[in-house]
Amino acid sequence: MRILDVIDVGFNYGETLQVIDTASFYCNTREFVSIIGPSGCGKSTLLRIIAGLVEPAHGKILFTGKRVTRPTEGISFVFQDFALMPWLTNLENVKLGLAMKRMPEKEKEKISLELLESFGLSDFEDAYPNMLSGGMKQRVGIARAIASKPKLLLMDEPFSALDELTAEALRKEVVDLLKSKKSPIDSVVMVTHNVEEAVELSDRVVVLSDKPSMVKDIVKIELKRPRDRESKQFMEISDKIYAYLKE
Repeated sequence: MRILDVIDVGFNYGETLQVIDTASFYCNTREFVSIIGPSGCGKSTLLRIIAGLVEPAHGKILFTGKRVTRPTEGISFVFQDFALMPWLTNLENVKLGLAMKRMPEKEKEKISLELLESFGLSDFEDAYPNMLSGGMKQRVGIARAIASKPKLLLMDEPFSALDELTAEALRKEVVDLLKSKKSPIDSVVMVTHNVEEAVELSDRVVVLSDKPSMVKDIVKIELKRPRDRESKQFMEISDKIYAYLKE
């Protein structure tokens, strides 16, 4: 069953600069889809269009069969730069994910505390973001994004600002989260510039061309999880995607 349809989407900056020519793909329920392509090809813009944060020049986005024209309940966003409010505590930052929910404040706090605990941050609920490492900040960002129990989680290069060891640990946490029966998330669409990261996490990888970008190919990945980055099959798929990016 499809949770997301991206249909003939294009985007221009102003009247002259065409960034995305045409992009079409879909995401099924219980699927992890990555978008990869050269710098400046509009990957992050496309993700914001999917989120309803940016209006496309043409084409449309369907979420569970309904057109997306604005931020939509059921879709949450994890930002590359964490996007935490520095004047709010970590608990208050997570509670922002429930700002539009009609529920008692005590219930919002309970949900937020449970999420912080699940990410190993229960001792930092009253601390401020500037007291956290990059990995801890992104954990708060992810907790905020899933607080509202979205069906679709959008992630814009969520691990790129982290050192490799921290990124590796957080990638595993995200995979464990998605596999958990308690997880509200049905599907993930992630933008990344890291080929190995895309192959490690994804069921399919959407490869964009240089701008004005189009979908060059959609690479299906059927390797068993957890995936071995040093296996022959993993490296063959990675090489295939690298070849597309170099064309």
